[in-house]
Amino acid sequence: MEGTATAPRRKGPRTGPRGRVAGAEALAAVDGATARLPKRRDLLIEHLHALQDRFGCLRAGHLVALAERLRLAPVEVFEVATFYHHFEVLEDAAAAPAPVTLRVCESLPCAMAGAHELMAALRAAPPAAGVRVVSAPCIGACHRAPACALGHELVERATPDSVAAAVANGPPALPDPPGLDSYLARGGYAALRRARADEKGARDTILAALEAGVLRGLGGAGFPAARKWRLVMAQPGPRHLVVNADEGEPGTFKDRYCLEKEPHRMLEGMLVAAHAIEAEACWIYLRDEYPHLRRMLEREIAALAAAGLADVPIHLRRGAGAYICGEETALLESLEGRRGYPRHKPPFPGEAGLFGRPTLIHNVETLWLIPEILAEPEAAARHASMGRRGRQGVRFFSVSGRVREPGEKLAPAGVSARELIEEFSGGMLPGHRFAAYLPGGASGGILPASLGDLPLDFGTLDAEGCFVGSGAVVVLSDQDDPVEAVRNLVGFFRDESCGQCTPCRVGTAKAARLLDAPAWDRALLKELAAAMADGSICGLGQAAMNPVLSLLRHFPEAVP
Repeated sequence: MEGTATAPRRKGPRTGPRGRVAGAEALAAVDGATARLPKRRDLLIEHLHALQDRFGCLRAGHLVALAERLRLAPVEVFEVATFYHHFEVLEDAAAAPAPVTLRVCESLPCAMAGAHELMAALRAAPPAAGVRVVSAPCIGACHRAPACALGHELVERATPDSVAAAVANGPPALPDPPGLDSYLARGGYAALRRARADEKGARDTILAALEAGVLRGLGGAGFPAARKWRLVMAQPGPRHLVVNADEGEPGTFKDRYCLEKEPHRMLEGMLVAAHAIEAEACWIYLRDEYPHLRRMLEREIAALAAAGLADVPIHLRRGAGAYICGEETALLESLEGRRGYPRHKPPFPGEAGLFGRPTLIHNVETLWLIPEILAEPEAAARHASMGRRGRQGVRFFSVSGRVREPGEKLAPAGVSARELIEEFSGGMLPGHRFAAYLPGGASGGILPASLGDLPLDFGTLDAEGCFVGSGAVVVLSDQDDPVEAVRNLVGFFRDESCGQCTPCRVGTAKAARLLDAPAWDRALLKELAAAMADGSICGLGQAAMNPVLSLLRHFPEAVP
């Protein structure tokens, strides 16, 4: 009735929880799959792995139940579960995925070795019923390309026949790395024992040796190790030590080599570093593509504890298929149970890292070299003297592509690509002529063979717009198309962008589209590269256009 006021409706109290409610069956399933895990936020990714391993996927109802058990909002669990490539989220009523997933690596070294043809053959004639074939980014087997993974177990130098045999009989066994007893019998952990015995002078002695040996962080940035330790030690405790074993750069497999060759060298270097900075715990973040190394590390970490050699807790954490987590702050986010979004800097991890505490982060190779540098008084100087062309020290180079003997090469800093090919890798494959090379993996750019005598070390390639990075050297021949190589690399960055910042998320997708054009818009590509370099939060977006820029600069005749 006109002019009559209507009383506002009063909302009654909520009679139940907001949103989707976890059912009793889902709660029981989650409890059964995650029974061995403490209910902590930082272990969210471990809980998700436990569910994925048990059920072959992540059901929505299970994620809601997991959120309740961990006292998280469901959105927090869903956003993490959908971020990582190795988790498959399905609605409860959706059909179950195929019982066997075959992941074929299509990153550049495998593509050069016939991965696309292998993928086509496997899809045309699957090796068995119930097998689905999907593409995958680099799985750390570039030296035995083409490679694929049965689940996550490696099948190297793959052919349709060898893949079918692996599906029928299980993947081929990889060599078992030497254990603690073997390492101790060869004098292992002597450096750690000396450091612990000389409590007063050990830290100064260790830091002096690292400086004399010119040891640098070998994950890509090359920051001097001793300076990094001092920055962390200057911060109030408690402190943490984190091992970055999440190598995902196409062409890189040095962490895998170190852990297969002598895992306790890395573990000893880790414990020496932890002792020096007085870390309260060590954390190893291992990429999920290396399940054989995860099983080995679980065994050897337990052996260290049983032998009384580990005086701090050592936590082994499993990645979940995200290249971005090789970036140190994205790795910290992942360790804390979140999406692998890089953090803004400052503060730097040495000031506020894992759980907000000062954190020393090293890659596997850097720690692996420490016991040798500390082996005896002259060892550091000897290590520094091994370089070439005025450079100092040795480092690993992951060599793949058109060489006779691809693999991990321990070579002097300052070695050239041509020397890596001729001295360390048996020369070029028959019928192939050295034409170009990637000096530092996907993000390090691409150089012509005419620049194959440049020294490979930190800073030596700056004038050419390239860098050595993680030391992944991919060798191309006159039978390879550099344009297709660049398209492959930019496609990798597009797929692996975490999506946090617009310049990288949109820029990599736009770059991939521009490179598919029959004629490249060179001015627009350069403008896009500048915008991405200036505006991206982390190195992925900042370096994603390096292959394009170096192709425009060094291979103008090849550009469409």
